[in-house]
Amino acid sequence: MTTLAADREIESLMSLHPKGFDLSLDRISRLLERLGNPQDHLPPVIHIAGTNGKGSCAAFSRALLEASGHRVHVHTSPHLVNWHERYRLAADGGGRLVEDKVFADAIGRVAKANDGQKITVFEILTAVTFLLFSEHPADAVIIEVGLGGRFDATNVISEPAVSVIMPVSLDHESFLGDRVELIAAEKAGIIKGGCPVVIGAQESETALQVLIETAERLDCPAFVYGQDFLAFEENGRMVYQDEDGLMDLSPPRLPGRHQFANAAAAIAAVKAAGFEISHRVADKAMANVAWPGRMQKLPQGRLTELAPKGADIWLDGGHNPGAGVVVAEALAEQEEKNPRPLFLISGMINTKDQSGYFSAFKGLVRHVYTVPVSLSEASVPNDELAIRAVEAGLSAEPVTSVANALMLLRDTWDGPPPRILISGSLYLAGAVLAENGTPPV
Repeated sequence: MTTLAADREIESLMSLHPKGFDLSLDRISRLLERLGNPQDHLPPVIHIAGTNGKGSCAAFSRALLEASGHRVHVHTSPHLVNWHERYRLAADGGGRLVEDKVFADAIGRVAKANDGQKITVFEILTAVTFLLFSEHPADAVIIEVGLGGRFDATNVISEPAVSVIMPVSLDHESFLGDRVELIAAEKAGIIKGGCPVVIGAQESETALQVLIETAERLDCPAFVYGQDFLAFEENGRMVYQDEDGLMDLSPPRLPGRHQFANAAAAIAAVKAAGFEISHRVADKAMANVAWPGRMQKLPQGRLTELAPKGADIWLDGGHNPGAGVVVAEALAEQEEKNPRPLFLISGMINTKDQSGYFSAFKGLVRHVYTVPVSLSEASVPNDELAIRAVEAGLSAEPVTSVANALMLLRDTWDGPPPRILISGSLYLAGAVLAENGTPPV
């Protein structure tokens, strides 16, 4: 259920503080100083940037630390259904989403300290992160970057226990640059002098070189995927390897071969942050990890009841070409193990490379139903999105909603139970979880 008091506070902030400000750390630094610089009073921080995989890395890191018995605060963004999903406070037996009253009180105190000065809502919410995390005891903090790295509001952490850079690819080009090396340089902005750095699997050699050179220039101990650590599948298991040896682990609960590399980056990051990870702990974490809206099998609910009988329904919020590639690979793996005709229901926003995203599914998807993203003003019209899918070589048609797409497929498909992927936007993923009655917990 949507949080009421916190939502009212946020809606008030959004009406007073429009989005279009330049990227800068000046506003958040000023506000945090008025709050007593809570970002300087945190347990060891694992700070995670990247184009894709940073949320999964945060989820794996949390699972590893909690399996070790540690109390962990976690900040992720964006949320899917409710704002308070961004804040998970440490608790015995596993963290809990922040309570509405606690969240609303923190927003009120931060807004009061800001005293009407020019600032963005994300900066306010980031200040809330540091305030909450400094006031509640924990053994570790995991913080996911919102946008980029160098000028992201979370980048006021002066001495992270470890900085993590997950796969870098093109996204948010209007803010971060239109070449992968420029984006890598922005992500590398979270690297701090002398602090450990973990570099996850990179498809681009250019991006990798930028990240390595930055770590060397800042005299940082660097741990690079494929050089200092790696993971691979063997006999249905995940094998993790680094200088300490091998760990033969259960495969990650999150589906897709790309999650092996994400899990490996998390293991390396938690170790680099100074925490010991035993074989038992790592195995338990792989089995328990959860990350809503990313290749999530959609549970029973109001929407799934509209689909063809026996349909296998998946939800993913990936929205750029890099995400399309890893999701398509995950679905291809499923096709090998359990063949089913695949249909795509997709909605996207206009800041993303729609044709680039759809291209990853060529030869894999039978048909695409394009839908509007109702929660975003930047939604691509469904008829225009269908054209982008056709340009990428797919069969596509626009429909008015996910519910209508599911019913249309139910009424027209007479083959075996299909596999259905609902994807293209985190806004869409959140709307689907809310409409299905299965929000993150």
